[in-house]
Amino acid sequence: MQDLLFELDADGVALLTLNRPDRLNAFSGAMGEALGRAFRRCDEDDAVRAVVLTGAGRAFCSGADLSDPAATFDLSGMDAAKFSAAAIDFPAFRVRKLVVAAVNGHAIGLGMTLAMQCDLRIFAREGKYGIVQVRRGAMPDAYSHWTVLRAVGLARAAELLLTGKTFTGDEIGPLGVASRVLPAAEVLPAALELARDVAVNAAPLSVAVSKRLLWEAPMLTPEQVEHRETQLHLHLLARPDAIEGPVAFVEKRRPAWTLRVSRDWPEWPE
Repeated sequence: MQDLLFELDADGVALLTLNRPDRLNAFSGAMGEALGRAFRRCDEDDAVRAVVLTGAGRAFCSGADLSDPAATFDLSGMDAAKFSAAAIDFPAFRVRKLVVAAVNGHAIGLGMTLAMQCDLRIFAREGKYGIVQVRRGAMPDAYSHWTVLRAVGLARAAELLLTGKTFTGDEIGPLGVASRVLPAAEVLPAALELARDVAVNAAPLSVAVSKRLLWEAPMLTPEQVEHRETQLHLHLLARPDAIEGPVAFVEKRRPAWTLRVSRDWPEWPE
């Protein structure tokens, strides 16, 4: 059975499903390689306009595979120069499309840090969640010292990363990592509805440049943000989608976007 499933619907929503339900979607090397390839495809393929990442069965991802506990973090025989804590070679925040994590159940360890790479996260109330690596003799991974800090600030990031605690669905909401907390059965439908709305109604290139700047912004000064916003506006407003958007809105019809991320990407402002 494939460790990752890929589906693309007629509206341009790619559904990526972590697919080891018998092991609560415990992360495998094959899953990581497949997920990196899938995210890269989503970034490059103009047919993809939004992405939803979820898990098969009752969990999102239970983290590292503990079927052989003593060997869970065994790096013997591995070339240390080739090791990366990133887990996947093309993270969700690099995909120039909206990526929604439909966290349909338990997300532990790497499962939680993968969810934190996404732009939006909808959590199941019934799940258990935690970045527990410090309680396993390791440390948080998958860019989490950057993604979690920028999402929730230092104090809450410290609570998530340094304590290794596990939280219920009702507890995860107040920590600020969830866009919404819903009953498990509603998580994936809500994520797909949100993704389809963006895929249809938001201009792909506008989403793409805004997403990249949004993830960059915490590392920039206000003046640098203003400069990038100005240059990117000049790129977008000189093109057909800036006419189509207002016209479609006034005419109360579905917009027909013509700009493509792969073809019309701007030279990025410095």
